[in-house]
Amino acid sequence: MSAGTIPEIIVRANNVHTMNSNAGNDSENDTPEGVSAIAVSGGLITAMGARSEIEALATSATEVIDVPGTIVPAFTDAHAHPIMSLSMTRGVDLSACRNQDQVAEALREEAADRGPDEWVLGWGLDPNVFADEAITNAVIHRALGTETKAFLSLFDAHSAIASEPALAEAGIFEARTYPGNSSVVVDESGRPTGHLLEFAAMEEIRSIIPALSFKEQVDALIDLLNAMAAQGIAAMHVMDMNDPETVDLLTAAEARGPLPVKLRFSPWCAPTTTDAEVAELVESQSQGGDRWHIGGVKLFIDGTVEGGTAWLETPDSKGESTTSAWAAIGDYATRVRELNAAGVPTATHAIGERGIREVVETLAALPDTGVQHRVEHIESVAKDVIDQLGAAGIAASMQPTHCTHYTAADGSDDWSQRLGEVRAARAWCTRDVIDAGGVLALGSDYPVAPFSALPIMADAQLRRPVEDADVAPVLPEQGLSPAEALAGYTTEPYAAIGEVGGFLAVGRAATFTVLDVDPLAAAPEDLGQGQVLLTVSDGIITHRRR
Repeated sequence: MSAGTIPEIIVRANNVHTMNSNAGNDSENDTPEGVSAIAVSGGLITAMGARSEIEALATSATEVIDVPGTIVPAFTDAHAHPIMSLSMTRGVDLSACRNQDQVAEALREEAADRGPDEWVLGWGLDPNVFADEAITNAVIHRALGTETKAFLSLFDAHSAIASEPALAEAGIFEARTYPGNSSVVVDESGRPTGHLLEFAAMEEIRSIIPALSFKEQVDALIDLLNAMAAQGIAAMHVMDMNDPETVDLLTAAEARGPLPVKLRFSPWCAPTTTDAEVAELVESQSQGGDRWHIGGVKLFIDGTVEGGTAWLETPDSKGESTTSAWAAIGDYATRVRELNAAGVPTATHAIGERGIREVVETLAALPDTGVQHRVEHIESVAKDVIDQLGAAGIAASMQPTHCTHYTAADGSDDWSQRLGEVRAARAWCTRDVIDAGGVLALGSDYPVAPFSALPIMADAQLRRPVEDADVAPVLPEQGLSPAEALAGYTTEPYAAIGEVGGFLAVGRAATFTVLDVDPLAAAPEDLGQGQVLLTVSDGIITHRRR
């Protein structure tokens, strides 16, 4: 502790896991024996040690907080969309619906207090509710009739369903295609089915839905970030920043006080992004506010398996997922090389095995400029590609609950059916990434899946939903150890952006959380039900459980 430094806060707990590989000789938690308290001043950790040792540093100006739990570094969600979620999560949450009857009932309840001209909105719809049927707006019309404007986002956030009145208001009466494999799906007669694939097609409808007011957006963002802090999250890699109003939104939110979660944004670079716009992306790097900044660029090599827009080596069971989002794949490599030369880290969405291979090979061939690049999702790919990823130092950013929430061990789910047995047997191979020496950062992809970190870490170990012991695990040999799962939410998100962080040490940021379970000792089932008692971010208390 620096001479003369008076702690502003002292947090006393049962034990501490620093996740600092240089802190001690315990190979599991790397924390010297007896550490159970932390002193904080000026946003930094000024001392760590035994309770009696740290208590002696307190003065009448020090706030002493007793929390009966385990202190660990606060969590970083390595992939989420909090800004996009403000518009995407409006209306009724359909994620718990397991069949079309449940969807119809949820829509009827949502519409009960709506006027005849008001929109009915929903989100989180699982395509598995359609079983072997085509995804169409028939379920909306069955529930609400054919006069209601309705728009339902599917869980993957890459597709949606619009009712006929919604399509008509947008002037959509025929098939349409857009760059990036986006399209309006039609039936055999050429009539739109209501199914919209990828962002450009969905924007046709979203652009005519009455938007939230600016104040409502600010309120919703602050509420969301507070809810995330209550789950131990102190930082987030935000994989978008495409709305010009985002800066105004963040500025207004920060005018009310420090953001509960620090945000690192990666705006999109699409196939349609011009040279001038790429120059603007490069120029924007490091711009930001007190607790947010731009720190990378997000690209897409493909879409999703469920939407038939992933890029596979061979077609899926429906003859889909055969092309990249880039009409000329060489243009993707050119953009990545430009960004790498400019010192800009990239994150590329890659779902299908052909797309993942293309991204890994492109990144592995880049000149070494010291920039850390990463691949997002990596749903199914051959092990040789994962080995190349690890050898090349490319980071993997993956979401365990995409596997545990939306696929099934028996292959009965839509994702597995589309890919077939061989490709489904390579589902979210997190163990292979670590065995290949790769960096594995974990996240939620909220609002695609819930953002609660402890259940995600539990699922990463169990390879099934932690809340349902009756569900068979998907490829349990790909499960992580408790230390690996915790690292995926602490040290590894920093490594994935070329930084060193996510651990506790004197002189480092006072960013930690206190849990009522020990994540390195608790059974995954207990971890998944764990509670966050306190979250501190750069010395700011962002959550305190009363």
